[in-house]
Amino acid sequence: MQIRPATPEDLPEILEFWNPLIRETTVTFSSEEKTLEGLGRMIATRRDAGREFLVADDAGQVLGLVTYDQFRGGNGYRHAMEHTIILSEAARGRGVGRALMAAIEAHARRGGAHTMVAGVSAENEAGVSFHLALGYETVGRLPQSGRKFGRWLDLVLLQKIL
Repeated sequence: MQIRPATPEDLPEILEFWNPLIRETTVTFSSEEKTLEGLGRMIATRRDAGREFLVADDAGQVLGLVTYDQFRGGNGYRHAMEHTIILSEAARGRGVGRALMAAIEAHARRGGAHTMVAGVSAENEAGVSFHLALGYETVGRLPQSGRKFGRWLDLVLLQKIL
């Protein structure tokens, strides 16, 4: 397995495992599915800002992605980043998430980031546990901050000083 920058050829595979999570779970609060065009714009915008969008590739199969961007707008937050990590079913339990996170944290650190934030659905216990195992600390919980499937959802904020 290798961790590498995403290419346009990866986008259809990424959509195959990202969009079902959007449609069927509360892992993400968004209900708007990703498109080829939108995902391409996201990657380009982040790279233009010095950020990255990486994939885990196993013999040509994309197993997961990780990306990051500035946590909040304004130059006072220029050293605080927030990441997104999404794994395919085939990636789970294989160390893919850890490898992706190590790579994106290293990229962010080289770019001057001081802290990385994770916003995780409180219903995603595996996601919270994953971040805790990587040295993230729970720094807050925002009750009823998201809504999906007709329900209010809590957001857990985790942070790691890079």
